[in-house]
Amino acid sequence: MSKRPHETPTIHVHWVDRGHDPTQPPNLDFPTGTDIDLTGGMGKGCKTSLPYPAKRCGYYVVSCAKCHTKTIVTTAGRPDDPRSVKLRCKRQDA
Repeated sequence: MSKRPHETPTIHVHWVDRGHDPTQPPNLDFPTGTDIDLTGGMGKGCKTSLPYPAKRCGYYVVSCAKCHTKTIVTTAGRPDDPRSVKLRCKRQDA
């Protein structure tokens, strides 16, 4: 049985700390976080989990190494923070 070579992660996630705590209460409709779908329900995409919950107010820079999609997902350090994001692939063959 052959082993698959180690693959470089496709989606990179980097959190930027804005250095302050939330001032608004969380949305009680999402007590265990939210899943962000940026595909609009169209086409293929790649999904990745996000560190949940974030430490405090800030944002994740999420980028795909294959198709170069990049987005920012904001956080507030609350239970309703995003726990995953799905990116739409910009590649034609996806």
